[in-house]
Amino acid sequence: MSPSYQLLSVQLAAARRVSMGGRQVLTAMGKQAVAGPVPVLPLGLLGDEQADLSVHGGFEKAVYAYPAEHYPFWQAARREQGLDQIDDSLPFGSLGENLTLQGLPENDVWAGDVLRFPHCELQVRIPREPCYKFNAAMGFARASRLMAQSGFCGFYLSVLTPGVLSAGDRFELLPGRRSVSIPQLFAAKMGKHLR
Repeated sequence: MSPSYQLLSVQLAAARRVSMGGRQVLTAMGKQAVAGPVPVLPLGLLGDEQADLSVHGGFEKAVYAYPAEHYPFWQAARREQGLDQIDDSLPFGSLGENLTLQGLPENDVWAGDVLRFPHCELQVRIPREPCYKFNAAMGFARASRLMAQSGFCGFYLSVLTPGVLSAGDRFELLPGRRSVSIPQLFAAKMGKHLR
């Protein structure tokens, strides 16, 4: 029996200025879930923005996907920091992802694999690298280090076939050449976060 993959939620955000570490920073981390079909264009989802195009966006990083299975890990990490006293919720999109996926952890994904949805196709490219904005979004300074240690990074997708996506869509995983996995790519980049 083949695995069952589902798109649980679709999130968008406009870039906005927020206070981080005493300075104003442009970010689009706070993605919010949207209902109904969302157009998928060559550079990403219609209505979504990226604040720093040197590290997000473009054809290779048009859409960011994250496994829903990792949310309990981040909720527990926030509890350990005492943040559940302030804000107990961690809705989908809190990690900055456009797509929250069920059934597809990083260990099962290789660069070049294709996610075939009913009305579009997206291709796996590279893992997401954590940054100081991720720390701010999670509410504690070690969040980037935890992402580096856990490998719970999610992955960027390029748009092979534009179309539309909707929460609830099921999809297929079409294997690519399978020469390098997302965990291998992530491990190669994470040395700086683990020092």
